[in-house]
Amino acid sequence: RLCTFGCCHRKAPQTKTGTHCATSSKHREPRMLLRQIARNTRPIVRTSRQGVLKYARRFSAAAEEPRHPLPPFTLESAIIKTKKAEDAWNTKDPVKVSMAYSVDSEWRNRSTFVKGRDEIREFLSEKWEKELDYKLEKRYWCHSDNRIAVRFCYEYRSKEDGKWYRAHGNENWEFDELGYMTRREASINDVGPISPEERVVAVEGGPKTKDTVRWY
Repeated sequence: RLCTFGCCHRKAPQTKTGTHCATSSKHREPRMLLRQIARNTRPIVRTSRQGVLKYARRFSAAAEEPRHPLPPFTLESAIIKTKKAEDAWNTKDPVKVSMAYSVDSEWRNRSTFVKGRDEIREFLSEKWEKELDYKLEKRYWCHSDNRIAVRFCYEYRSKEDGKWYRAHGNENWEFDELGYMTRREASINDVGPISPEERVVAVEGGPKTKDTVRWY
């Protein structure tokens, strides 16, 4: 009988949960997932958890279109990538924003840790539920082959007390070969409450004027 996990054809005892071989206790869920993804590609072999996840990620990403610009980045393409991120976040659409990240993307946002698109969507939905009239600006800082660092500032009106607040932050981004962000590290400091006249981020729908105070 074939082991339930598909690892071997050795004689295995029948249990309530299926047929298990002597090594079944060493199986992990990622291996079962990988078997479903690569059933017609190659058999599963014993390997490290990190190796299995990397292999699974490669097959998952193969079904997605590249998100240009792609690494390795130049100064021009890194600035374009930064601008695209700014535009996406200003839509305040959790689904649209989440699609810029890999399926297993890892975040640290302040003291909150998030992993995967589902958690990213949930995090952003809760964020923009509380932060009304949200407006964000990002500025390129530096880059390497597959990493970009940016500075950013955003302002919003709190749903809780109706007052305006501002946040300043730094982000470190890491991308895969298809241009999806696999890692985001964000450190953020808050300022406020502030008066509407103290806002420094461009007013919704309009560019900065020569009289607008700059935050950067």
